[in-house]
Amino acid sequence: MEKFRAVLDLHLKHHSALGYGLVTLLTAGGERIFSAVVFQCPCSAAWNLPYGLVFLLVPALALFLLGYVLSARTWRLVTGCGCRARASCGSGLRASLVCAQLSAAAALAPLTWVAVALLGGAFYECAASGSAVLAQRLCLDRDHNCAAELPLVPCHEAKASDVQDLLKDLKAQSQVLGWILIAAVIIILLIFTCVSRCLSPVSFLQLKFWKIYLEQEQQILKSKATEHATELAKENVKCFFEGSHPKECNTPSVKEWQQISSLYTFNQKGPYYSMLHKYVNRKEKTHSIRSTEGDTVIPVLGFVDSSSINSTPGL
Repeated sequence: MEKFRAVLDLHLKHHSALGYGLVTLLTAGGERIFSAVVFQCPCSAAWNLPYGLVFLLVPALALFLLGYVLSARTWRLVTGCGCRARASCGSGLRASLVCAQLSAAAALAPLTWVAVALLGGAFYECAASGSAVLAQRLCLDRDHNCAAELPLVPCHEAKASDVQDLLKDLKAQSQVLGWILIAAVIIILLIFTCVSRCLSPVSFLQLKFWKIYLEQEQQILKSKATEHATELAKENVKCFFEGSHPKECNTPSVKEWQQISSLYTFNQKGPYYSMLHKYVNRKEKTHSIRSTEGDTVIPVLGFVDSSSINSTPGL
């Protein structure tokens, strides 16, 4: 039991890092399976380039879109947005910044796919061998039939030995591009993390406390929501069978749900830990908390919108 609790504590403390690591491993494993089982280069001058690019880029695009779909912040941003068409320009700018952060998070899996595919080399070898532009450069000072035989290189069917040796050049190019992509992603990620931490309006320990608060708030919200929904359902079913009128049950209105479901913004005047925290501390009952003077989107506080009732660990 103690070992299980230790594993659970590890998951609660590092669930984001573990999640990203799992996504990376699954993506890399999926790419290897695709390369070995599904991918078969046609070795045709007309089809090599589109076939190789499709396997290299289309799965990456699908993973990118899937990253949007699986993000809680995506649905917090778009749910009911049609009814908020008259939102101010400021909220539109904040939504744009959130979209940029969502794109950065969703790019992890597709970049992993492209990087692993380039290190493997199969997709690039097929695509590059069908490129007329690369053929002109690769076939300099080689057999006069080099350009015609280059599409056959991935299938090891080129008759001229010096043309078949170009497969090594294509693989080397692919792997160099793969390592350049990995290095570029790591450098950009490091710079972004350092800058966002430097611009953080709160300290390191307060960020830790903030995350603990959100976990507890979501657990209690889930518990209270379940309790309230159960009580309301029992009362409605009871009244249906008894033919009586239900007792008054104080359920938050649509507008109140919209208030606590909007995107989180930080304000130095009142540094609340969530939109629910901000809502219950509003000065006036009719006062909207969506847009207040001084509200800003802070990248390092993106985890506030990422938390949701269903994604909270341990529920």
